[in-house]
Amino acid sequence: MLVTGGGRGIGRAIALAFAAPGRFVVVAARTRAQLEETAEEIRRRGAEALALDMDVADERAVEHAFAQLREAVPRLDVLVNNAGIGGGRPIHQTDVAAWRRVIDTNVVGMFLVTRQAVPLLREGGRIVNLSSVLGRFGVPGYTAYCSSKHAVIGFTRALALEVAQRGITVNAICPGWVDTEMAASGMRMGAELMGTTFEEFRRQAIGAVPINRIIQPEEVATLVKFLASPDASAITGQTYNICGGQVMS
Repeated sequence: MLVTGGGRGIGRAIALAFAAPGRFVVVAARTRAQLEETAEEIRRRGAEALALDMDVADERAVEHAFAQLREAVPRLDVLVNNAGIGGGRPIHQTDVAAWRRVIDTNVVGMFLVTRQAVPLLREGGRIVNLSSVLGRFGVPGYTAYCSSKHAVIGFTRALALEVAQRGITVNAICPGWVDTEMAASGMRMGAELMGTTFEEFRRQAIGAVPINRIIQPEEVATLVKFLASPDASAITGQTYNICGGQVMS
């Protein structure tokens, strides 16, 4: 299996959830030190691991990483498109380069990785794409991020139909607030936009979640494992919220 953005946060939790004797887990990201840490933990759990330097938004980097992957494994059974970046600014304060960075990583990067992975996927393989609750609704100041995460859902639906004849399923997951550094960064940015403190923004953000707590990365990983299992073979083109009921608020 391959997990992009596998060095930390949700990606790391997903990679470790699949780490078991007999498994080969490939993790890809831009930060080598975090990748190696994750790969070592995978090996401690009895699985084989390969760490690949990959900036998903860079076509040549993706091609180079997949050349290395193909030398290590002939086929893939699971692809998890988890790599992504956040960031928000009011539209009149956002430059084109910043907007494109989000789209290029979260949408074009997913396309570049998937284009390389689909020929390697076995019959009955699985693709899971990480969207966000911001793929379900809009938030002021997050036009690029919301656009990118809505696009993940559209990509998922179209690709599911494209690969259905090979028995490959394609599904998406929309996490809410997850206990990661990326979420903390988003909260700091939200606090700045609202002119409040990080602590107050976090309190209000978690208070808006009906179950009144933050989601753990391992909970997202459990949902990914289900969608990658034989029990989910009839599920494709679907998007699952894991947000503590946030999208209902």
